[in-house]
Parts: sequence; C-alpha cells; structure tokens
Amino acid sequence: MAPVIDRDLCNACGICDEHCPLDVLYLVDDVLEVRYPDECWHCGACRQDCPTGAVSIEFPLIMLGV
Repeated sequence: MAPVIDRDLCNACGICDEHCPLDVLYLVDDVLEVRYPDECWHCGACRQDCPTGAVSIEFPLIMLGV
C-alpha cells in the first residue's frame, strides 16, 4: 500500500515530498498527492519525517508475515 495522507493533520510543509526516494509524493498547490502509489518501496521516510504525523503506511497482512 502507498502512503495515506491525513488531510486534517497535513500542513503542506513538503518534507515528505523532499525525502521520498522514489518521488511517490508530490506537493501541488499546497495539497499533498500520492501520484505513484505502485512505486512506493514502503521505506517509511515520508512517515518518519512528517512533523505532524499526517502520513501513515498501511501494510497488507501478507507483508507483515501474519
């Protein structure tokens, strides 16, 4: 799964966009978009670097080994 953006928490700072190694996220007109969800490596850089906690990654159970 690609990153999920909580629009209520996102302040459009662009940090996640800058730190995404695959350019999955784009900040356009102060709105964060997940443009290429299938390209996400699930590295978590966007989630870890978000100062407001607006980014989460929901992993399928198969990826978690459950």
